Amino acid sequence: MIELNRRRMLQALVALGGTSILGVPAVHAQAQKLVITTYGGSWEKFWRDILIPAFTEESGVDPQLDIGLGRVFTTNMRAAGAENPPYGCVMTNEIYATVLRDEGFFEKLDLSLVPNYADLYPVATKPSDGWAAVGLISPIGIGYRTDMVSTPPTSWKDFWDDPELKGRLGLYNIKNSAGKMFLMLASKIYGSGIDDLETGFAKLAELGPVYQTDFNMSTAMASGEIAVAPFDFGEIARLRNQGLPVDCIIPEEGLMAWDQTFNIAANTPARAEAYAYLDFVLGPVGQDLLMREFFVSPVNKTVVVPEDLQRDVPVSGAAMDQFIDWDWKLMNANAEEISRRWNEIFGA
Repeated sequence: MIELNRRRMLQALVALGGTSILGVPAVHAQAQKLVITTYGGSWEKFWRDILIPAFTEESGVDPQLDIGLGRVFTTNMRAAGAENPPYGCVMTNEIYATVLRDEGFFEKLDLSLVPNYADLYPVATKPSDGWAAVGLISPIGIGYRTDMVSTPPTSWKDFWDDPELKGRLGLYNIKNSAGKMFLMLASKIYGSGIDDLETGFAKLAELGPVYQTDFNMSTAMASGEIAVAPFDFGEIARLRNQGLPVDCIIPEEGLMAWDQTFNIAANTPARAEAYAYLDFVLGPVGQDLLMREFFVSPVNKTVVVPEDLQRDVPVSGAAMDQFIDWDWKLMNANAEEISRRWNEIFGA
């Protein structure tokens, strides 16, 4: 872990103050101030206590933090307009970023200002084709209770083919991007491709009753309400480290993932500072800090997962080629109909 100068860290923390769920006018008044985004809870704490002080120590830039979710950041940017962005660098899921990008809210990256971009795995650069970079990737494999299944799963097809799992499956619902990924996954495995949604929906209907959640799968896994589900490797690591008999595997067909893309807002007055922040997040120090805190897979090839973390962060190196590509424009363009049909199968 990086060693931070204590005085500089305290100064940064004092300057940052409390939570800043920003109103657009207040943000606009910040003119030259770099404003960055993250989520609440443990995310906010990590950003305030560790990531921002480390960035400030390295760059001298003291950013302001806005806490929210992708839909909130999207609403704020649309309210402000592309000419007056409320943020300098926006972290959000690609499903939101692709919409804002098409609406002209982000600029294509000037890679001369992001030297660490050259060291990224393809999975971190492919989704946006040079318009953004994935700074965090949380691999999603098949998580399961080792004491509740006689045969460990190896394939996504086991959700359909293993009779032992009937009535014991968990899925993220269609409000969560993991639900949309699972629909595309079924379409890809059993149909002609991820856009063969008719086949995907037909296969989902074959699963029968499933436990659904829009965010937290851990509670159902811990209570034994489910035995198997798509699961974030990092969350499985936390459950296992608490003593729960769980494991997670890389399925034969490939991995799902929660991605966090980092985008530079078009027309931001803090452009240089935004690029400095982006480069720090993608660099060895930023990626090491994120890996140790959230058990995410480092997207920078130069970051080696240490031996003591390899069980908790098993997806790295060659395994970074096993992520499946998704079509978020397809999901966004058909969002209402997809939600309706999902809910007809599983209930809202």
